[in-house]
Amino acid sequence: MEQAVRRRVVIFCALAFAQAWLVALVLWQMGGLSSPAALPLMAIGTMGAPAVAHVLTRIITHEGWGDMWLRPRLKRGWPYWLLAWFGVGALVVLGMVLYLALYPRYYDSNLTLISREIPPEFSISPWFVAIQGAVVGLLVSPFVNGLATFGEEFGWRGYLFPRLMALGPRKALLLSGVIWGVWHAPYIVMGHNYGLAYAGAPWLGPLAMVWFCLVVGTVLSWLTWKAGSVWPAVIGHAVLNGMAGLPAMFVQGQPNPILGPTVAGVIGGATFALVALGLFWGRRCWAPGGRTADSAAADMDRAVQA
Repeated sequence: MEQAVRRRVVIFCALAFAQAWLVALVLWQMGGLSSPAALPLMAIGTMGAPAVAHVLTRIITHEGWGDMWLRPRLKRGWPYWLLAWFGVGALVVLGMVLYLALYPRYYDSNLTLISREIPPEFSISPWFVAIQGAVVGLLVSPFVNGLATFGEEFGWRGYLFPRLMALGPRKALLLSGVIWGVWHAPYIVMGHNYGLAYAGAPWLGPLAMVWFCLVVGTVLSWLTWKAGSVWPAVIGHAVLNGMAGLPAMFVQGQPNPILGPTVAGVIGGATFALVALGLFWGRRCWAPGGRTADSAAADMDRAVQA
């Protein structure tokens, strides 16, 4: 990697971490994730940090405003939009099914959690509520969560990953995944995603998050690279967040969140891991998709030479 590109990567990461971890410090001083301000601060101040870092890095380094991966490129990339929308949702559901198949004692066929919320005067099946919630979550998530996930994807997949690709796909995937995972660390330590009631808390959680970001980041990076646009990653990330709570509807007892059943668990996210492994070892997977080979090569040349 050329020195100029390395400098941009360092500046970008420093800015993204500084803003997100400063917000984490403020939240910790306010009482942690239980604070009423936690959700808006995380949605805007934290998830928006990589996008802010993207813009500031271009300004600081005088990089210019070339290909920012914002063009939809639907004519070539539309299959990856669909994969991001419905494929990611399918992987979340299949991960939950895999976890419950391995740990059937946690499966609640009565969907007690939902049944408790249904007023007695309504004779509605909890299964109907669960299926309806899953379908609505899948269809609506990109519109509800898209703004927040854009804040991350415009940075991680729209700036960092294309520059790390100068090192080759595998190194780019590993580095970007680890960076993304470590970036979450203060929030995981405060109980985000895994809570604080698991064995090895709170330090095992950040390690599980790094693994999660490695496998999910590989999928999102591939969608971005093949579509030639950051928007499939924005959609996929939004669907992932929107359906993350689905497994809780089917669970009883106290499962270990490091393992599952949510997609952030090692087993709950195993479907993403399988896809990610295939992408990681498949060099042909990283041929340009949504852009022509010439335009992709030109972008990489500019990244290295500028």
